[in-house]
Amino acid sequence: MDQERVKELLQEALEQNNSLFLIDLQFLENNRVKVIVDGDEGVPLNECVRISRNIEHNLDREKEDFALEVTTPDIAHPLIQKRQYKKNKGRTLKVKTKTQEYEGVLVEVTDEDITLQWKAREPKPIGKGKHTVEKTAVLPYGDIKEAKVKIIFN
Repeated sequence: MDQERVKELLQEALEQNNSLFLIDLQFLENNRVKVIVDGDEGVPLNECVRISRNIEHNLDREKEDFALEVTTPDIAHPLIQKRQYKKNKGRTLKVKTKTQEYEGVLVEVTDEDITLQWKAREPKPIGKGKHTVEKTAVLPYGDIKEAKVKIIFN
């Protein structure tokens, strides 16, 4: 399998829609190729088909047989690129850092870090009982080991 040619064809297909970006490209055994793409506003099925065709129609199956899968990240797939964080602003994330775990709403995304907010019940400073406080955590990308979107059913 000509991996460089596949990469070129994939890049060519992604350049036709600037809202799409590559998450992962895997060359697996038995000439299987797996492409995972995401988009700033999601990825319609017809875009996956278009990317797949751009690769398939420019490779010679007579020369080498292969299997190609073009897909989007599933909900279990962690966020990898900064563009994925921007796309998920306003959603609840579960983030693991080197020292702690956080779960909160993604309220800000910069080139250096993300900001999560959540509410927590804490003991009152004076007296008995608890009160609700708003918490904020600014997490640099370098500290994030894994971040996933949490699905909340209302």
